[in-house]
Formats: sequence, C-alpha cells, structure tokens
Amino acid sequence: MSDRLSVFKTYKLYVGGKFPRSESGRVYEVTDAKGKWLANAPQSSRKDARDAVVAARKAFGAWSGATAYNRGQILYRIAEMLEGRREQYVREVAEAEGLSRSKAAAQVDAAIDRWVWYAGWTDKIAQVAGGGNPVAGPYFNLSSPEPTGVVVVLAPQESSFLGLVSVLAPVIATGNTAVVIASEKSPLPALSLGEVLATSDLPGGVVNILSGRTAEIAAPLASHQDVNAIDLAGADETLAKELEIAAADNLKRVLRPQPVDNADWSAAPGTDRMTAFLETKTVWHPTGSLGASGSSY
Repeated sequence: MSDRLSVFKTYKLYVGGKFPRSESGRVYEVTDAKGKWLANAPQSSRKDARDAVVAARKAFGAWSGATAYNRGQILYRIAEMLEGRREQYVREVAEAEGLSRSKAAAQVDAAIDRWVWYAGWTDKIAQVAGGGNPVAGPYFNLSSPEPTGVVVVLAPQESSFLGLVSVLAPVIATGNTAVVIASEKSPLPALSLGEVLATSDLPGGVVNILSGRTAEIAAPLASHQDVNAIDLAGADETLAKELEIAAADNLKRVLRPQPVDNADWSAAPGTDRMTAFLETKTVWHPTGSLGASGSSY
C-alpha cells in the first residue's frame, strides 16, 4: 500500500503569458457534478481584469499584424499540444460536467478538431468577408476585414471546454486578442488551457484567462474604455442586458448569447463568430491611365 501523498495542483490565472495569483489573494472551491471538491480556483478581482486588458492591448499590434498564415500555424500548434494532453482534458471535462469518460472524450476530440478548423480559416476569411466592389468610375474599390481589437469573451457556463474553444478560437483566428472569463462553476479546463497556450507559439497577452464570479469580473470589463467588443455567450439574460448597457458607453461590439444547449456546441460553427469581431476597411484608389491612348486598367 502506497504511503505517498497526492500532489494537489495549484491553479492560477493566465495573464500576459504569465501565471499570477489573483491580486486579491482570494480563491473559491470548485466541485464536480456530485459536489466533491476538485480544487481551489483563483477568484479574480477588478484589478486582475484591468491587468488582462492591458496585456491584451499590448499584444494586439503584433498579433493583428502577423500574417494570416502564421496565425494558422500557431492555432494548429495549439491543437497538436492539446492532442498530446488529451487524457488530462478528458478527465477534467468528465469531472467538471459529470460526463462519462466516452462522452467527455467526444467533447475533447471535438474541441481539438475545432482548433484545427479555425486554423484553416485564418488565411481564407478575408476572401469570404472582403473583395473588390463594382463602382461606376475609374477607381479600384476594395473591402478587406480587419480585427476589431480587444475582445472580452464570457465562456459558456455548461460547456467547460468545447464551448470555451468554440467562442475563443474564432476571436484570435481573425487577429483579435482576448480576455476570457472562464465558466464560473467549471473553470479548471480553461485554466489548464492557459498552460497549453503558454508553451505553444502563441505570444503572451493574445489570450488572457480569468476565473471567478462571472458577474463581478464582467461588469468592469463591459464598461472598460479600452475593450472593443464583448461576447456574452456565458451570461444569462439578466446579466447580458446589464453588460450590453454598460458596453454602449464606448460603442463596443456586442454578441448576445445564442440559444444553444451543451450538445449544440458540436454542430458545425460556420463563420459567424469570426465575422462578428471584424471591421471592414474599404479603400478607393484611382486606376489612372496607361500610355498615350488614355486607356485605363
């Protein structure tokens, strides 16, 4: 009979590529579907939220300026690393959501596949969301999508990993940076994802992960003047309305909660979540003329 003690994992936030504890020093208990204690998770404060926005803004220039091909490579690298830690995530998802091992494995496999799916879209979304516009005159008129900026993402409450990936991956695939508020009752898969992101090629600050009381963290982020958009996937109707009102102060883009249940996160995602946080830049340029004939191109 073994007499060794189990090594309990200390979960931390993921902000700016580092793993700080909450500046408040607070933690809260995370339990499984049957009420059994799993771990203590950091309970983020308003300052943690502000620090995450600073980190996301600092990372935005380089990430949005990277080539779409390079972003796709990095997203695929994340999928590779998740595949290597598949068993860990199957266990964490099973405990968090009260699923059988086979159902948890299906959720994890779908989440990994979703990273690969969005990795393939990074250099293709511009062709779908942009293009040349027909105009009456000697002009080129070209529309191209550009990332909105810093996006706050409220992860789904019931789908701790597949739902999280489904709302996070499209945000960063298109060049935005993200501040993620993990599922309040099941934050551990999200906090573990920070460990994968830190050891992938993803630059620090592109994704920042906070855990704690969703309403407490989301309120200051919704009204933050340096946040450009917010995805309310993890908010109930009352909280979503409050956050939407707060977000209106600086004209944030707001994606309201969609009526999906846990199973529907497995459905084909489409491009809606990518285009939700893209701005369209339209450029006019005179065609000029060619040679003495005056013909234009």
